[in-house]
Amino acid sequence: MRALYIPNSCFALIVGAGLALSGPALADYEDALEPFGGSAHPTAVIDTQIAEVPAMALPQQQTLLAQATTAEDDLGDPLEPVNRVIFEFNEVVYAAVLTPVAKTYNTVLPATVRAGLGNVIDNLASPVTFVNDLLQLEVDRALTTVARFVVNTIGGIGGIADMASAIGLEEHEEDFGQTLGVYGFGEGLYLVLPLLGPSNPRDAIGKYVVDPFFDPLGLYLSNTDRDAESWARTGVSAVDEYAGLVDELEQIKKTSVDYYAAIRSLYRQKRQTEISNGREEDLPQIPNYDLNFAPDTNGSIAGVK
Repeated sequence: MRALYIPNSCFALIVGAGLALSGPALADYEDALEPFGGSAHPTAVIDTQIAEVPAMALPQQQTLLAQATTAEDDLGDPLEPVNRVIFEFNEVVYAAVLTPVAKTYNTVLPATVRAGLGNVIDNLASPVTFVNDLLQLEVDRALTTVARFVVNTIGGIGGIADMASAIGLEEHEEDFGQTLGVYGFGEGLYLVLPLLGPSNPRDAIGKYVVDPFFDPLGLYLSNTDRDAESWARTGVSAVDEYAGLVDELEQIKKTSVDYYAAIRSLYRQKRQTEISNGREEDLPQIPNYDLNFAPDTNGSIAGVK
């Protein structure tokens, strides 16, 4: 596969998102979801009948948490002037590309289709979670990850339906950034990555450098010159994730005095709860896209997850 460095991979995120969908004018509402529970749809519950439900308002999230910035937040952000510039650049790109595409995605595709797609994306990420479960010596959680993958792959038709949650096998996600945090590695300074959003050295190395080696599908696509499939996976994953967060992020932006500081605070709180295996749904999610920088057969940096 051709080598793809960070700028190209970031560009892939936008190109993939733009190519993933086109549709009619946006509606003023988004269907609520009951049938499935996907990563981009945290309010969903399982329903094996796969039936559509009437539109209903999403519950209010704890957006005020986003405004609870502290002196510690500021001290941990020595690159704030640069980060703010990148943050504003990201916002321009999101507003011009990702937000319209995400809202069209929510309007055009039925709720069950969106949920099923999110479930497939989650199911394909199971190997990354499994390896990090083991690295954290969380054997029970690792067994749950394996059981979920088997149940959803077989009973859920390739992961389209989240049958595992219906029988008590709750979903969780792990990445190598969390694993480093479990072993006491601090986050270091706060970073805003171009197009990818909030991060820090620990999480960036963990998610974008180490985790791709735990992703069999990403390695396969990288090592077999399947560029189109790699682009498609990146684009669909980015749109699916952002579509599940776009309305919530807009609400945070409206209610926050300083949107940059709000996102910074939320990201740090979210990562703390993930590292401690806390309740991730207690905090609004922040888009943080995964790229696969796994080496191809020639040893070059390649692929997008």
